[in-house]
Amino acid sequence: MKITEAYARHVARDAFFWAWPMVNLYNKRRGAEQSTELAYTGPVPAAPLNRLAMLTDYVDPDERLVACPNQDVAYGVGSLGLEQTPVVIQVPDVGDRFWVYQAVDLRTDGFVRLGKMYGTTPGFYLLVGPNWQGEVPKGIAAVFRSPSNTALVAPRIFLDDTAEDRKAIQPVLRQILMYPLAEYDGIMKSIDWSTIKRLPNAATGEQEVKWVPPESFVDTLPAVLADAPPLPGEEARYAQVLAVLAAARDNPRLKQAMIEGAKEADETLVAPLFEFRNYGQQLSHHWSTISNEAAFGTDYFTRTAVAKSNILVNAPNETKYYYQNLDAEGRRLNGANRYTVTFPKDQTPPVNGFWSLTLYNEHHFFSPNAINRYSLGTKNKDLKLAADGSLTLYIQADEPADPVQRANWLPAPKGGDFSLYVRAYWPKTAIIDGSWTPPAVQQVK
Repeated sequence: MKITEAYARHVARDAFFWAWPMVNLYNKRRGAEQSTELAYTGPVPAAPLNRLAMLTDYVDPDERLVACPNQDVAYGVGSLGLEQTPVVIQVPDVGDRFWVYQAVDLRTDGFVRLGKMYGTTPGFYLLVGPNWQGEVPKGIAAVFRSPSNTALVAPRIFLDDTAEDRKAIQPVLRQILMYPLAEYDGIMKSIDWSTIKRLPNAATGEQEVKWVPPESFVDTLPAVLADAPPLPGEEARYAQVLAVLAAARDNPRLKQAMIEGAKEADETLVAPLFEFRNYGQQLSHHWSTISNEAAFGTDYFTRTAVAKSNILVNAPNETKYYYQNLDAEGRRLNGANRYTVTFPKDQTPPVNGFWSLTLYNEHHFFSPNAINRYSLGTKNKDLKLAADGSLTLYIQADEPADPVQRANWLPAPKGGDFSLYVRAYWPKTAIIDGSWTPPAVQQVK
């Protein structure tokens, strides 16, 4: 059936928006398929498909693969291709330390429950694809099924900002591994991550790697849609896109129209969602949040907004996120000014795990500073309370002269816009039901 170029452009424009997170994760998988060994590529861990690699410390400020990393945990990451094989993931004895393993499908929705909040015990856990019907080996504690074969795993292990804890965490990190089922023998394996190969940094510059190029979107989309079957109610949406893709397969003009539609969507629809203030539930003092993280379903707007601005968020009972671009008066946060955030007595984020306030530059990465400090919170053992029990954090480019303010100082870039970001891991009821929200960001006059 003949269709017009305008219609092809329209369909591609729409599809680019709602499929953006899926193409993002699919292209991350493609990157893993190019890896042949465990290594660090610059500051980030890299692993072949169906394996993961761990950091041994906080993520380095030069990281550019994922926007809004945190410096509260030791991260791991690994991409999955579960049509090839199920994978075993090891959980060591973490002791009293907070931890959570995230595993998301192609839609960035979570499909495992592995972490301290779940009472997960040490052992071996199996991740399988949607069609796997094999036999579960003896010694596997639980099986988690991904709705898509392409998925991503990201362990997070809390780490205090002390030399003592950096040393104490290493035995735990060495036993966090993931490998194909054929290698499972019931024995806890171990790797000293500090000894794996170091390769040049493949991702440089100031911005996140462009995981969803509009120019290649049309070529990638068929494989993505095949791996993520339509959710209930999405059948017509899929049929519409697949029909136009089929028509464009042998028609260069239609294909070019689709590419132009993807470029338009990238610029006018997706790019603005990099700003936190353009989406989410609006809270007091210009903070915002979301409540369906890692369970977006058909909420295409929020899923794409989160993927664009800070992909790979945990489920709400695992982590609550609060975003801020503005001060109390609604003015854009900027390093030319000084700010304070004051938590009244006993009103820091109520958590069972940990909390932090992180500062990101205009590209949602860390802004280098003389004291290498990018967040403040539970990990910091020298924060100073006021006489009334309140905690004030000082956000400014210049180093405070007052020693109390210096201890509570979160360095800002010397110029340019920035954002603030509160993480509350394993939130308590007051966060989950919305009765607690962050205090205002006050500009110091």
